[in-house]
Amino acid sequence: MESLMAYVVGILFAAAIYMMLRRSIVKLVIGLILLSNAANLLIFVVSGMTRGAPPLLPEGTSAPLGAIADPLPQALILTAIVIAFGVLAFAVVLIRRAYEVVGTDDLDQMKDTDT
Repeated sequence: MESLMAYVVGILFAAAIYMMLRRSIVKLVIGLILLSNAANLLIFVVSGMTRGAPPLLPEGTSAPLGAIADPLPQALILTAIVIAFGVLAFAVVLIRRAYEVVGTDDLDQMKDTDT
């Protein structure tokens, strides 16, 4: 299962890079979304896909009695999702304003408006 997830992560990174190299700024943002999802999935796969109990210790013990889930990757992914949403919201507003000013979403035509 982990090798399949590694292939999925690679495909997502490849698709993200491909989309970010397109001329449309909308495709650039789609590539950013794919890139953030690929990074989140990479953290999830690297941390190990094990099923376990919640990361709670019974009262009075200093070590887990059985298999438990690691909370650190979950916290990292949750933080990355929030940051990616903020970047996406900023990028959408920036694209909208750039389209209003320039009148196109083609990055090559936006270069012609530089002063």
